[in-house]
Amino acid sequence: MLQNARASAKISIGRAEQTIVHLMKKIKVMLKNRYLTAASSIALLTIIGGCAATESPQLASPSPVTESPQLASPSPVAESSPPPVKPSQPQPLIVSATNPETPTNTKIQQYLNGLAAQGLAKENQGVWMQSGNTLLANHQGTVPLSAASITKVATSLVALQKFGPEHEFITLIGTTGKIENGVLKGDLIVQGNADPLFVWEEAIALGNALNQKGIERVSGNLIIVDKFYMNFELDPLKSGELLKQGLNSQIWPSEAAAQYQTLPPNTPKPQIAIEGTVQVLSASPNDVQPLVKHYSLPLTELIKKMNQYSNNLMADMLADTVGGPKTVAQKAAAATGVPPAEIQLVNGSGLSEENLISPRAACALFIALERYLQPYSMTVADVLTVVGKDQGILAERALPKLAVVKSGTLDNVSALGGALPTQKQETVWFVIMNRGANVETFRTQQEVLLKSFLNEWGSVQVSPPQLTPNPARSSKVSRSEIVQ
Repeated sequence: MLQNARASAKISIGRAEQTIVHLMKKIKVMLKNRYLTAASSIALLTIIGGCAATESPQLASPSPVTESPQLASPSPVAESSPPPVKPSQPQPLIVSATNPETPTNTKIQQYLNGLAAQGLAKENQGVWMQSGNTLLANHQGTVPLSAASITKVATSLVALQKFGPEHEFITLIGTTGKIENGVLKGDLIVQGNADPLFVWEEAIALGNALNQKGIERVSGNLIIVDKFYMNFELDPLKSGELLKQGLNSQIWPSEAAAQYQTLPPNTPKPQIAIEGTVQVLSASPNDVQPLVKHYSLPLTELIKKMNQYSNNLMADMLADTVGGPKTVAQKAAAATGVPPAEIQLVNGSGLSEENLISPRAACALFIALERYLQPYSMTVADVLTVVGKDQGILAERALPKLAVVKSGTLDNVSALGGALPTQKQETVWFVIMNRGANVETFRTQQEVLLKSFLNEWGSVQVSPPQLTPNPARSSKVSRSEIVQ
């Protein structure tokens, strides 16, 4: 039965992903020159993120660590995953910034001259390329420049260091009342824990779990406590209103009904009618009895989806959980060994030209992410986009296949970085940061430049092990569990 449910979930994910190309085209028209707004992130991740959350509560795999009724503790933080492994590898080496006399650096200078001929000032551009401990190219490599969504690499690294790859954000649902004849006589209490990907499908799964608990109606209010986000909504009251709709298929908006169609066939439609209002409290009552616990996707999968679709709201939520953008900047600098001045952040998403990261620091962030994941049998491909294999905002770009990358786009900024697998140079870590009036020109020239390097170094037909995702991660799902 469990196998069938998971197979159905995979089919559902496949169907949902087929709609992404269509969605992306619509969003592209809406956004014109702006790729990374909250609206695009919401539209995409409401489909992809939620489809991973369709495992019904009764089919959830039992976990000896997390199945105990005592898990309904006052603070869900106590239920976090085991402490992260401390990697044994040294910090990424900061290669000397002395300009190398290499053919690669010569080609970069030609690239910059081409941009300058179009009126795009060299001082607004930055490049850093290295293979192992060898610096291949450097232009303003230590100068902090607008990084756009490459910022999310710093947020990813710091969040993983704090929580560990298997961490799940646990939302506790409880009550101070009693269940009699299908009626919960009291309030339904939702204690949030900053789950950044609680969407319509999560609400549907939660509603079905409450139905299985014997609840069809709530005579009291829906109480929201702590950081509960739904559909990337930061206002807890609005999130509560969305949850109230999601729990009751009789009042679903069209968006919820559309997302229900992506779920496995015969998924029940929840019917939890809440008679009271949505209220927000600063603290949960002391006598709350647990009903259901909802586990998010593991942090690794959350970060992968965040980066695939460059979801700004998810990134800012994760940055907030680790202490905010200044903390992200400080810890990212410490993890890479670069001077703190080379990473200056005002948010965790990159949605500001004031987010400044040097090309050298950005490259070090990619390498630090790689080294952090190694002890967990994972690679950067588990948290970043693999070109030609993963859906997302990069699906329509003409980038080298099998490169593992993160892009960043603002009105006047185009940034691209990650790992380029080659035959002669093996893995080349690169960062290109451009600023100027013609973002589309930057994007096209980045693609041309990388392909020219591949022509020189040789492309690979199969991802090398260090850039191959762990296949076991594909089975990870979010889930709701009934507390007995």
